Amino acid sequence: MDVSQYLDIFIDETNGHIQELSDNIMLLEKEPENKDCVNEIFRAAHSLKGMAGTMGFKKMQHLTHDMENVFSEVRNDNIKVNSTLIDILFQCLDAIEAYLETVKATSGEGDEANEHLIKMLNDFLEGGDGSADAAPAESAASEETAEAEASGEGFEYENLKLDEDELEKIKKTESSGAKMYGFTVHIQKDCMLKAARAFLVYKAVEDFGDILIYNPSSEDIEDEKFDLTFNMIVVTESELQPMLDAISAVSEIEKVDAGEVTSATYTKPAEEKKEEETAPAPAEKSAEEKKETPAPAKAPAAKGGKNAPANKPVTARTVRVDIEKLDALMNQVSELIIAKNSLVSISDQDTSSDENQQTFHEQIEYLERITTTLHESVMKVRMVPIENTVAKFPRMIRDLSRKLNKPMELYMTGEDTELDRTVVDQIGDPLQHLLRNSADHGIEDPETRRAAGKPETGSITLNAFQEGNNVIIEVKDDGAGLDIEKIRAKAVERGLVTEEQAENLSKKEVIDFLFNPGFSMAKKVTDISGRGVGLDVVKSNIESLGGDVEVKSVFGQGTTFVVRLPLTLAIIQALMVEVRDEKYAIALGSIQNIENIPVSEIKYVQAEEVIHLRGMVIPLIRLDELLDSTPKEEEPESLTVVVVRKGDSYAGVVVDNLIGQQEIVIKSLGKCIDNNKIINGATILGDGEVALIIDVNAIF
Repeated sequence: MDVSQYLDIFIDETNGHIQELSDNIMLLEKEPENKDCVNEIFRAAHSLKGMAGTMGFKKMQHLTHDMENVFSEVRNDNIKVNSTLIDILFQCLDAIEAYLETVKATSGEGDEANEHLIKMLNDFLEGGDGSADAAPAESAASEETAEAEASGEGFEYENLKLDEDELEKIKKTESSGAKMYGFTVHIQKDCMLKAARAFLVYKAVEDFGDILIYNPSSEDIEDEKFDLTFNMIVVTESELQPMLDAISAVSEIEKVDAGEVTSATYTKPAEEKKEEETAPAPAEKSAEEKKETPAPAKAPAAKGGKNAPANKPVTARTVRVDIEKLDALMNQVSELIIAKNSLVSISDQDTSSDENQQTFHEQIEYLERITTTLHESVMKVRMVPIENTVAKFPRMIRDLSRKLNKPMELYMTGEDTELDRTVVDQIGDPLQHLLRNSADHGIEDPETRRAAGKPETGSITLNAFQEGNNVIIEVKDDGAGLDIEKIRAKAVERGLVTEEQAENLSKKEVIDFLFNPGFSMAKKVTDISGRGVGLDVVKSNIESLGGDVEVKSVFGQGTTFVVRLPLTLAIIQALMVEVRDEKYAIALGSIQNIENIPVSEIKYVQAEEVIHLRGMVIPLIRLDELLDSTPKEEEPESLTVVVVRKGDSYAGVVVDNLIGQQEIVIKSLGKCIDNNKIINGATILGDGEVALIIDVNAIF
């Protein structure tokens, strides 16, 4: 049975359970007596154990099983939750995440058994608040039950209905001197995945030998064409008890009957055999069919052994969609089909008449409305809340708080704000950088905060909200704020500017030095920060998503990083412009307004062209020069200027002509020609012509 088809579901479900565990363990640390929280953790650990078992990930199953044992005792008030247990649980959670990452990369769980964690869990179980007797007693009882159920007593050899060819197999194997054991495995009545359990049993015994005979056939097992029992004969050099233990360890197995097999066991009178053959079992196959029945497939790289096939990395590229969104999408597609049929019908008629012309134009308008609505519906399907990305941050801040010895709390709002799935997948790392930066550089130590009249516990806030066609994510701390003069001095020291130039820089221009590669204000290098890698990576990652980041800070009061991201990277509203007969697109979300500026009104600041517009001095950027276009023969009397914005900064982009607003589909240029930062993609226009898309962030 091939379980690789379930990997995507397993990854998706496991991610959810890991987050559920993380959230509840965080809550349990604050509220050790919260029974609801304990029950949620127990349920999540139990679900993870079952899923790992179904997939054949034994190491992960073992670890989650022991976590479940601990919480079973917590539920029964036999042991108490304390900081030691919380630390152990977070280490277990990290180990489960590591297993999941290995599963994504290799489709197997790897070789790490995490025995030290299992020992820590069991040690806590043994010595936890006087509960040493409770856990072992229960454990001993369960072992006794397991031994009784798997004793092999009462094994009925008649369960294995064998034909002549199978008897011949047994005789040949017996003559070679090999040992054979027969097994009848009983699955629990409420088991949902009978075939998966049978497959795991097969996998368990294959560690000890080879399965000689399957009954029912492996094909029938995989199709679940059997009741709650199945049989097999195994050729092995092992003793019986270790095999019984391995089978009994598979969850949802009620009991196992087993015994040694010889050819004499199956010798029956010829008349009795004939009687049996007159009424064969419905699921029974002919001898010829049984020869062709293949043995069950090994688990996909779960053990990483010689039988494990090479696997491609698995990445969860799924989106959970509300059924109402799919219904809306289906309705729009049906409308699209109606519009198409109408246009086909009109094309078959005489289009020269005024009436048909009118009908044609009406259908085109109808089609435009449908495609716009369809685009919105598809957008909604692709949108997911940022909650999945930001949910891991409270745990991260908790760990940093302990590591840095700084009490701090993370407050999050707007986790239900939605973004395109492709953006959400890539925003996690930049936000993590910003939060670590706030924890390490922003929040002061308790003594400094007390001296400044602040609460000892620092506050970090992550706030997300939608603003027009953008999503804004703010990361704010109530720490020391940025020392502008120190940053200015560091920039001079590194030779980025002269002392004279530094004196004339605005506060924003000084802060922007923090985004330079290798620029760090850390006094010492730690594994958290100070290597000069961080804010430059944050900026480049966010800008690659079509967004931007800016910093606001008040010395002594705190710092706020403002990240602005587009709702989607697939389809955007754009202004089409023309430069020397070439068409270009500028995202409408970046455009503030459009102006017609007389050349006589152009001024110069430090030899650079600027315009004065409604109280602002805005630098001019001539797009033709930037794109290395052919110079114009003569300067026009006025310029068409598209005023664009990035954060609090404005610029005027000079173009030749305006074509109009259009909805465009962004196409990547690919790695081969992705060497021009000004161009961040292309689109295909209605007439088949290609228009390049201008990256406003790169222009700034």
